[in-house]
Amino acid sequence: MSETFGELDHPARLLMGPGPVNVHPRVLRAMSVQLLGQFDPEFSTYMNQTMALYRQVFETENRWTFLIDGTSRAAIEAAMVSVLAPGDDVVIINAGRFGLLLVEIAERCGARITTVDGEWGRVVDPQAVEDAIKRVRPRLVAGVYGDTSTTVAQPMADIGALCRKYDVLLYVDATATLAGMPVPVDAWGADIVTAGLQKCLGGPSGSAPITISDRAADHIFSRRHVEKGLAPAAAVAPNGARIASNYFDLAMIMDYWSEKRLNHHTEAASMLYAARECARVVLEEGLAARFARHATAGRAMVAAAQAMGLEVYGDPAHKMTNVTAIHIPAGIDGDRVRTRMRTDFEVEIGTAFGPLAGKVWRIGAMGVNARKHAVLTTLAALEAVLRQEGFGFTAGAGVDAALAVYRADAA
Repeated sequence: MSETFGELDHPARLLMGPGPVNVHPRVLRAMSVQLLGQFDPEFSTYMNQTMALYRQVFETENRWTFLIDGTSRAAIEAAMVSVLAPGDDVVIINAGRFGLLLVEIAERCGARITTVDGEWGRVVDPQAVEDAIKRVRPRLVAGVYGDTSTTVAQPMADIGALCRKYDVLLYVDATATLAGMPVPVDAWGADIVTAGLQKCLGGPSGSAPITISDRAADHIFSRRHVEKGLAPAAAVAPNGARIASNYFDLAMIMDYWSEKRLNHHTEAASMLYAARECARVVLEEGLAARFARHATAGRAMVAAAQAMGLEVYGDPAHKMTNVTAIHIPAGIDGDRVRTRMRTDFEVEIGTAFGPLAGKVWRIGAMGVNARKHAVLTTLAALEAVLRQEGFGFTAGAGVDAALAVYRADAA
């Protein structure tokens, strides 16, 4: 006999890890809207509206601002594979798990890789990046603004200035920071910036906003190859080295999002609805207000951890506002704490990767969860579990410290 399993009915868990986070109710409602065909004029209007909304979120005038269907990693791979041809030089800023991800993707592109390595928990010196650029003269510099594995945000304004100085393209992975920390694409001089919905934007994983400068678009279009099987009238003469991926071929995807609407894939309508509503929520709140809300939540987390006698990981001068890493105290089973928070309080916090595995917890406060009640609920649960696990501190110290931050910011 076949088994159909039960209807989905899990608890309403508070997701306070490094992502994903709880989805804004308006975004969930938008996802329930009936589908349209991908060439319906009304659907084309939604695509154009989404482009206009994300130009504002990215703080850019870039025409090529749209969505990649897939998780944030889909946009990362699309950016790298569409810029880097085999043999191209790339300089990668590497100081965390997601810097290493850029290295792996560049390897798969057949690029020649030069890394500028930094200690996890610290940022890389821009002078070291400039030295690598002068030595290698790369096609691309790539880095992460807000690596959730380390909770540190690499400053990008200086890197953008260097890339303009040496006429190098700059790619920035802003998956974990867009709509939670300033990502002023044009002010940075960044050429490609990508993100994902599932963090500060407060949406579900599965759609990845991207913005591309004109000079990066010119390079990508220099590799344009129209897919076989499309109408001969749409064909263009073959260009340089064909982009290695069909699905992540930005030249073809840009043709799809252009006035041509040259078919590439079937746009994920429900995810487009979600992304569109995420941007509307962000812009209605206002970028400055949203950044301030995330910053307050981050300060509250840090103050609470310190008041409880816990040590915050990473360089405080360059800490992400929306994710806080906390050293697991000696003698405390970090996984058991996380399990008890989930089973007793329905609160999820994160673990860590690589050299930090088993050494820190990562607590996020992003999107709809970067609010006082969510922060205080998480801290109260952490306090209760730590006391039960034998870690000594004054009961209520963490919550009180966080409340003091909120009161000070409201004053």
